[in-house]
Amino acid sequence: MLEWLIVGGGIHGTHLSRVLAGAAGVPVDRIGVIDPEERPAAAFFRFTDATGMTYLRSPAVHNLDLEAHALRRFAKRGPGKRVARFVPPYDRPGLAFFRAHVEDVVDQGRLRELRVRGRAIAIERGEVGFRVETEHGVLEARRLVLAVGMGEQPCWPEWARALGAVPDRVTHVFAPGFERAAIGAGRIAVIGAGISGAQLAATLADRGGMVTLISRHPARVHRFDSDPEWLGPRGLEPFARERSLAARRAVIARARNRGSMPPEVAGRIANAVARASLRFVVDEIASASVDANGVALLTKLGARLEVDQVILATGFDAHRPGGRFLDEAIDRLGLPCAACGYPVLRPSLEWAPGLFVTGPLAELELGPAARNIAGARAAGARLRRSA
Repeated sequence: MLEWLIVGGGIHGTHLSRVLAGAAGVPVDRIGVIDPEERPAAAFFRFTDATGMTYLRSPAVHNLDLEAHALRRFAKRGPGKRVARFVPPYDRPGLAFFRAHVEDVVDQGRLRELRVRGRAIAIERGEVGFRVETEHGVLEARRLVLAVGMGEQPCWPEWARALGAVPDRVTHVFAPGFERAAIGAGRIAVIGAGISGAQLAATLADRGGMVTLISRHPARVHRFDSDPEWLGPRGLEPFARERSLAARRAVIARARNRGSMPPEVAGRIANAVARASLRFVVDEIASASVDANGVALLTKLGARLEVDQVILATGFDAHRPGGRFLDEAIDRLGLPCAACGYPVLRPSLEWAPGLFVTGPLAELELGPAARNIAGARAAGARLRRSA
């Protein structure tokens, strides 16, 4: 029997496994990480590559190793020194450098030894701990961590759903199989001007072609997707004192800088508009149709736009992640949920004795930054106290 089993091997699952095997001293052979991806944090790098990201939005102190300054130390040695890139402010790391950092963390922590390739199907309580049914058999663990992210639920607007399956004409930047390199050089519309859509539109505009970025609102420029106060006591102490979960949900909604981009990405958009390689249209799509000539988009302000391909950069659906797997676990184990559907947790991030969560599932406890790398580090600090 394992001591700890983590469901999900993305950014959160990888950092938590590093904490358990490193800071908490749990033997490597007593930890398991079940994940459908071949490599740790594979979905994160697939999504960031898809948008054309070159530098993370997060500062260097938000990394997957144990110490806040581990990324800066990695930049001074071996493989890290060869690819180290930071940009001000806050020494935000280059994506290629951060990828090398994650690989180094995995190697140093022997984290590949923990991974079980597959997908969790069901959870049951065992005589001691939990039994997790997978595609390839049953795993048993005394304690279980659900590190389930939003990556499998990209948001498709209703007008796009109404078109049906036309992947050669309308796709989502976070859809399985999306490849930015495969996008043609014709008339491209990118829907959504958050960081993902803005980066994608700017990257496509840099290579030539006719790119239109369509957003319901003008550019929202924020350095981070929530203000730094939500990483420290100024924001989190009042949040923890708030007993109403509905009020906490309202705080999270207000605190998130949704649909925003950092200043340097806004600068790329402005430059592309100035050189006429990008149009920025502030409007909302009302309906769309597809024929042999491409996609016709009708906006709520009455405009008609004709393009060859539409790429949605509309983020992820806000409903609780985990799908049927988690729905059935909630019913089977009697797990408490708030009115919004998200877990009601103890400060330890326990949903039930021995069952912990991280990522978006922990946001009613960890606050607006729960989904981010900073949220993974905050979850790791609490998990260490329970190990």
